[in-house]
Amino acid sequence: MAEVLVHRDGSLVTVLLNRPARRNAMTLAMWRQVGQAFTALAADRSVRGIVLTGAGANFSVGADVTEFEAVRGNAAAATDYERAVDACADAIAAAPQPVVAALDGYCLGGGCHMALAADFRFAAPAASIGIPSARLSIIYGVRSTQRLMALVGLVAAKRILYGGEHMAGEDALRIGLVDHIAEDPAEAAREQLDRMMLNAPLSIAGAKAILSGLAMGPGALDLAAAERLIDAAADSADYVEGRRAFAERRAPQFKSE
Repeated sequence: MAEVLVHRDGSLVTVLLNRPARRNAMTLAMWRQVGQAFTALAADRSVRGIVLTGAGANFSVGADVTEFEAVRGNAAAATDYERAVDACADAIAAAPQPVVAALDGYCLGGGCHMALAADFRFAAPAASIGIPSARLSIIYGVRSTQRLMALVGLVAAKRILYGGEHMAGEDALRIGLVDHIAEDPAEAAREQLDRMMLNAPLSIAGAKAILSGLAMGPGALDLAAAERLIDAAADSADYVEGRRAFAERRAPQFKSE
């Protein structure tokens, strides 16, 4: 059975971590598969929103530590492994479509790494969220740490990384680690994306690229690329459609072109 599934419902896509018997623990192969899935979806203009979630009762307990001896047993192997993990998260973050991570059950370590790369995190009240890397003598990666700090601030990021403790959904909401609490976070994510997908995809893609670049610290935003996105939107058919729809007092029909 495939351990990463991609389900499509019109312009909305769900990427499903599909290893429920192991609480969706991420193997090296899965890191690569999730990254490949998001890279493919990013290039598909007909995709307007993406939900990232886990099969069964959990989002993901993080990396499958049982394979570390084989794939992350020393510094050189650890470097290759972390490159795959970062490439996965970067592919999630780089998708021009809005991405919502729907979190239920455990969202730990590497699972949190993926969730941080999404635009939004919706969690169940009983979700258990944390980054226990300090309990394994692992230092969380620079890019994921930057994303964490951008969301929760310096002191809260230190508390999360130093303590290695789990927090409930409501506590994660209070510090800004998650954005919304729902009994069914995946359904709430789909409802949120349905509303967002009514808006211009070029506007969303441009705003996402600029905001994500700014959030990653000085020098991370490619100003020339941002200007190209702004110019492309200004020259687009969607911009013409948006103006016409406004003048005609109707809902615009955007086509990402």
